Amino acid sequence: MKTTPDGRPIPPAHADERAMLEAWLDFHRATLALKCSDLRDDQLRLAAASPSSMTLLGLVQHMAVVERNWFQSVFAGLTVSPVFGEGNPDGFVLEPERGLDEVTAAWQAEIVRGRELIAGASLDDSGRLSAQEASQVGDQGISLRWIMVHMIEEYARHNGHADLLREQIDGVTGA
Repeated sequence: MKTTPDGRPIPPAHADERAMLEAWLDFHRATLALKCSDLRDDQLRLAAASPSSMTLLGLVQHMAVVERNWFQSVFAGLTVSPVFGEGNPDGFVLEPERGLDEVTAAWQAEIVRGRELIAGASLDDSGRLSAQEASQVGDQGISLRWIMVHMIEEYARHNGHADLLREQIDGVTGA
C-alpha cells in the first residue's frame, strides 16, 4: 500500500467498491490521527472559537462514539453503552484525567470492533435505525454501503474542523 509523505494510506486509484470505501475510511481515520499528532495535552483541549467548545481531543472522542453507534448499534444491532459515559453521549465533553493516549485507545478499539462486525457482510446487508433516525433518512433499514459512505462524510467534515483547530494551535495547515 502506498502512503502519503506523512504516512497516511493512499486509497487505490482502481478497486472494487468495498475496497474503495474501506480505503477512504482508513485515509480519513489516519488524517484525524495526524491532526492530533505532536501536540501537548493542553493544545488538544483548546477550543476552536467562541461559542464553539470543539477541540481536537473532543473530535477523537466523538469519532469513537460515531464508530460505536454506526457499526455496533445500527449495523450489528447490539445494545452498547456510551463510550465515555452516560453524561457524554456525543463524546465532546472532556475529562481532565482522560488524555490522548486513553482516548486514542478507545477510538482504535471501536474501529477494530467495527471492522470485525462488518468483515463478512455485504454492502447490501442492512442495519436498523431507531424510529427517530429513520424519520430523517426515510427508512429504518440502512445498508452497510450507506453507513460506510456516511462514515467517510462524517470523518471528512470533522477533519475540516480539525484542520482549522490545528492551524489555530500551531499554524500547521494542510493534510
